[in-house]
Order: sequence, then structure tokens, then C-alpha cells
Amino acid sequence: MKLTDPVFTDADKARRYVERERWPNGPVCPHCGNVDQDKITGLKGKAHRAGVYQCAECREQFTVTVGTVYERSKIPLNKWLAAIFLMNAGKKGTSAHQIHRMLGVTYKTAWFMCHRIRESMREEGLEPLGGQGKIVEADETYFGKSDAQRVSPQRKGRPYLKKGDKKRNDRPVVSLVERGGRVRSFHVAVADKANVQAIVAANVARESRLMTDESRLYHGADQHFASHQTVKHSVGEYARGDVNTNSAEGYFSVFKRGMKGVYQHCAEKHLHRYLAEFDFRFNHRAALGFTDGERAALAIRNASGKRLTYRPAN
Repeated sequence: MKLTDPVFTDADKARRYVERERWPNGPVCPHCGNVDQDKITGLKGKAHRAGVYQCAECREQFTVTVGTVYERSKIPLNKWLAAIFLMNAGKKGTSAHQIHRMLGVTYKTAWFMCHRIRESMREEGLEPLGGQGKIVEADETYFGKSDAQRVSPQRKGRPYLKKGDKKRNDRPVVSLVERGGRVRSFHVAVADKANVQAIVAANVARESRLMTDESRLYHGADQHFASHQTVKHSVGEYARGDVNTNSAEGYFSVFKRGMKGVYQHCAEKHLHRYLAEFDFRFNHRAALGFTDGERAALAIRNASGKRLTYRPAN
């Protein structure tokens, strides 16, 4: 796919493209789930715009955007597709300012579009990483200052002040990387042993070989997995045979370069959405056989059943 393709310049062709991706076997009613093509009619005539269908089961009307993050959006679908393609084509992402300039929409609109697209990139119902004979690397990093300063339980609720405690007020991110495969990342309030080991236990198959650095957060993990091997970064050891955390470090490198160089600022409440975006691109990278167009198409299919309104609670 290229940005000169008709689906990026013609709203009607963009609609037909999204219909093919979402409904490969014909329209599906998002209201009642009806898939019987004899009971779904495309409405025509001056009273109806192109792409409107009616379901004979529930008598509701719908379009391809109903039940997706694009629902009720006034942005033409071709601009949505262009934004999706741009965010999936850049290894480190594409900023809302860049999309605002390229697509001719306001910055506020581009920002909202980007967050909706990140929501469509969020993957659900995934099986545990690893398995028999596979290696999973677990590591944590810190990015940006937390909105709320954390306090020390040992100092009766006062802030961390020691030089070695600098990162305690940063935002912790825990990532699990299946070597040669997928990644799964989490923003946690506190990267302590209980939180980190709960994430590892819930997302890594017990038959896996777990590899980490010498952090105390992972002590005792050998009881839950086929093996737990570590490298000692504190003494300059970064690999010992096939024991390393280089895949996790590589993921963090791309994530931080993108966040600092492309996005530059991220509120803590949105950090999980950026992690979902970087995870999605990593999990469907070129090394696993995916093209930019295939990543974009997958994000479109993954938008079903998701909404993101950012409306204030009443």
C-alpha cells in the first residue's frame, strides 16, 4: 500500500475496503449479530447514503463503522485509513502533529484519532507467551516522571530522596518478550516483587525458560517455570551462551526512542495506550512476515467491538 492509493483519497473506496476487511463473508449486523445475508439489505436511493444496511432480524440500520472506534466520527474514512497506515508504517510511530499536517485535520482531531487507533491496536484474549522449549525474557524499565510522587513506607510516608532511589518516582513498565516472537507490556503503579511476579505468572506458560537480569523482583521464579536463568548486568555480563535479555532491551530501545523522539510527551493515564501501540507493531513486524499494509488491515479488523469517547462522566 502507498499513500497515493485510492483508498486514501476516496471516501467511498475507503468504505468498500473497510467492508472487505471487516466483513469478508458479507455484512454482519452489529446490533444483533445476524450474519444471514438474505436478511440484510443494502439501502439505496436519495434518502440513504452509500453503505447503509438494514437488518430484518432487529430492524436496525447500520454501516461498517458501527461498533468500532470510528463510530459517529465525522472524519472521512479515507483519512482514517491514511492515519492508520501512517501509524503502522513508522517503526517508532507517527505523531498527532504529523498526522494533523498531512491529513489537513485539526491537531485536536488528529490526537483523538491517534488514541482511537491505539485502542484498535490493543490485543485481547491472548494465550500465554512461551511454551515447551521456548525462551521468555522479562525485564522492567522506567519512562517519564509519575504524576504523583511515590513515598517510602520505611520513611513513614515521606518521598524517596536517596540518589539510588531516583527511579522510584518514574513510571515503571514491565515487558515480557518471547524470543523471536511476541511482546506483552504493562504499566504498573509500583514495580515491586508482588506486582511483577503476578504479571509474569499470568502471562508466561509454565513450560517456558524464563530469563531475566539479577533483579530481586524475580527471585523464586524458578519454582514456577521450567528454568529461571539470569545475567548480571552489574558486573558487565550481558550474555552467557543463550542466556540474555537482549530482546527485551531491544524492545525498550525502540519504545523509548519513539516516545522521546516522536511523541515527546505522554500523560501517565495514556501510557498503557502507547504501550499497546508499540506492542502491536512489534508483534506484527517485518521479521515475522508482516508488511505495513497488512499491519494496517489487521488494526482495522481489530477495531470491531471497541469504542473510545473520552466523554466526561455525568
